[in-house]
Amino acid sequence: MKIQGLQKMTLLDYPGRVACTVFLGGCDFRCPFCHNFDLVEGPMPAAVDDGEFFAFLAKRRGLLDGVAITGGEPCLRADLPDFIGKIREAGFDVKLDTNGNHPGMLAHLVGEGLVNYVAMDVKNAPAKYAATVGLTSVDLAPIDESIGLLLAGKVPYEFRTTVVGGLHEANDFEEIGAWIEGAERYYLQAFVENDAVPNRELTAPHLDAMREFRDIAARHVKTVELRGIED
Repeated sequence: MKIQGLQKMTLLDYPGRVACTVFLGGCDFRCPFCHNFDLVEGPMPAAVDDGEFFAFLAKRRGLLDGVAITGGEPCLRADLPDFIGKIREAGFDVKLDTNGNHPGMLAHLVGEGLVNYVAMDVKNAPAKYAATVGLTSVDLAPIDESIGLLLAGKVPYEFRTTVVGGLHEANDFEEIGAWIEGAERYYLQAFVENDAVPNRELTAPHLDAMREFRDIAARHVKTVELRGIED
């Protein structure tokens, strides 16, 4: 497994766990608000190889509870199941971040019991999806399949949306809420203006708008919270 980045400890990326975060390069979306856009286009050199990573994990037994795997889009990697299997064999839980565009890989990981927690991005309401992920068009069937897979409750999960000024409005969260109807957890996180993102003209949403969007989504989802915001 070619690993493009390693954050050696985080209290934020894996709910309820002290974890490290593994960054895998390559993604099939081109979100204009992506903070990890340097990881989107591959191939790219590995920053850490398998040997270094598993040696690091061996030294962190008793200090770390889990490993969060993010990207990019991890589910693009054919060797992801083997990589996660080795992490689990080493005694660590695994959280997977995904854009939901690869339900076959997600179903395999869940079905084999390889992942302990899944966080799936729901980028926007269906009609705005392509523009929000930076493409001219997008097939929503894989996204819908991944949503259904998580709603089946075979693995602990959350849905989440990065809210961007100009890309999201109130009606979008009525549609997203209906799309993930009955979900256990849904988090709204505010876009943070940053020179590293592809579109520097994008703006952070106002707190009042975030609260409104949360309340709209809460009509459909059991728990809706704002993440990373003083509410």
